[in-house]
Amino acid sequence: MSSSREETIRAFLASAGWSAALRRPLAGDASTRRYERLDLNGHPAVLMDWPCGPDAPVVPGRAAYSRIAHLAEDCRPFVAIGEHLRRLGLAAPEIYAADLDNGLLLLEDLGDHVYGALIERGSGPSGEELDELYRAGIETLLRLQSVPAPAALPVGDGSEHAMPHFDDSVYRAELDVILDWYFPVVLQGEASPAMREDYHALWTSLRSLVDAGVPTLFLRDYHSPNMLWLGERQGSARVGLIDYQDALIGNRAYDVVSFLQDARRDVPPERERAMLALYIDRAKSELAGFDEEQFRASYATLGAERALRLIGLWPRLLKRDGKPQYMAHMPRTMDYLRRNLAHPALGDLSAWLDAHVLSRTS
Repeated sequence: MSSSREETIRAFLASAGWSAALRRPLAGDASTRRYERLDLNGHPAVLMDWPCGPDAPVVPGRAAYSRIAHLAEDCRPFVAIGEHLRRLGLAAPEIYAADLDNGLLLLEDLGDHVYGALIERGSGPSGEELDELYRAGIETLLRLQSVPAPAALPVGDGSEHAMPHFDDSVYRAELDVILDWYFPVVLQGEASPAMREDYHALWTSLRSLVDAGVPTLFLRDYHSPNMLWLGERQGSARVGLIDYQDALIGNRAYDVVSFLQDARRDVPPERERAMLALYIDRAKSELAGFDEEQFRASYATLGAERALRLIGLWPRLLKRDGKPQYMAHMPRTMDYLRRNLAHPALGDLSAWLDAHVLSRTS
């Protein structure tokens, strides 16, 4: 971090009355954001340090991936979406102070009970069974999906964040990740123009399943690293939410499959089936226009789409960003992909992947 950035942070903390706080680094994620945990006389908070700009190097002559895929490039979407979640009674962190121009937020500290660590341990911090944590995660999604998808959300400085949709720009960008990274890095060969054309044609035929049903706001990365257990709270507020700035408008199934096919932690098939049945049972009575058969087809389609993007993302993090640890998630992601390909709607896609990917993967 540059000395000028540190001076900006110190000035921000001073203006918020936190200049005397103890500061220590907090583990981040795969993005360019940086976090610190603060303590001011026993009062905790989190500093989000997010300089504005693309999340990755920009290739000359091409738009940044973050722009193509509608990824947030500053903290304004985080502020706007967080306020929307809190209005629904969901546990997005309160914002104590903000410097939007410099990309600095002082946030409520939601604690250390990250779902990923609890899943690995096998229980909640007070001995709760994992099924209770999963049920709370489903309840949170049902609450999020119980209101109409917002077209725009206020940021708080007089501006609005126009909610992007899971449009063809996002769709094609996500589909290309496996072609651009898994093929050259893992399979040691480029995907040919003909392979790319056939692959995209298959996904064009599946687009109706991606768009099916009543659209909702989905958080996009609703999985164990971004969820914290707040067992002392009630109902859908028991799940602390972070990393929702890239939320889109689209299919209800997206967040459900992100949660129940968690790329960072194993979700056994029997738990996935049980929690999916719970979601469907409640959605039938709580969500307008819900169709189970349509939803299950969309779930498998979006599950496959998401798995394929991640199968390309892991080698991208390895090769471009020097983060080899993410390759450990590849076997799990491949397993989820195969679960989804069992749906009859994905027969043609399954055949293509068998020929070009799965048969060449150890």
